[in-house]
Amino acid sequence: MSNRINTSLDPSIKAITPEGVEFVLSPAGLPVRTIAYAIDKLIQWAILLFMYIMYELLNFSFGFWIFFIVMFCVNWLYHIIFELAFKGQSIGKRTMGLRVVKNDGSPVDPASSFIRNLLRFADSFLLLFPIAYICIASSKGFRRIGDWAGGTLVVYSSLAKNRINNSLSRTLENFEPVTPPRTVSQNEKQLILNFARRYSLLGEARANEIAKIYAPSAAYLMGIARKLSGEI
Repeated sequence: MSNRINTSLDPSIKAITPEGVEFVLSPAGLPVRTIAYAIDKLIQWAILLFMYIMYELLNFSFGFWIFFIVMFCVNWLYHIIFELAFKGQSIGKRTMGLRVVKNDGSPVDPASSFIRNLLRFADSFLLLFPIAYICIASSKGFRRIGDWAGGTLVVYSSLAKNRINNSLSRTLENFEPVTPPRTVSQNEKQLILNFARRYSLLGEARANEIAKIYAPSAAYLMGIARKLSGEI
């Protein structure tokens, strides 16, 4: 009975990588996400207030159009730009130690970020975000509608970072760079780098077993990953 209660109260989510490795993600709940969102919203308002003051000072039509362009970008692109540029973290999320990742724990990609943020209008349909609050409070993983559609989670950054890879750059420092024997496509680059991010979870034996499908050894593939990481 106690095991069942502990399981129901445990918000952690088990994720499985493409290599078949299971690890745990720790989703962020409603209170901390609300604070992170409030911080981001205050920053957005500050930007808009600054632009409005500049518009009043300029006091001509060019300033008017710049203000509305900036207002559109701040309202619709703020979160997307920060999530893609800063590894899933807006300023509010970074302040609260949160990060957006995909359901399997991998970094959020442009499509997922665009979908989850495009659907903010659905979450905020009744102004005070009751739909988002209900979804986050009642769902496994504390997902809102945008998270379900985009296949994303908001997790505690330090825990996600430690469970997925304990610093990719630090891991790659142990391997000599290897130039790929042929031109590598963008998709292949991402697959190799994802393998490198999960190297510490796999263990040497399992990593070599997987790597030998594509390369002589895991060390060779990690060397290519180090070379590619300097190019991206």
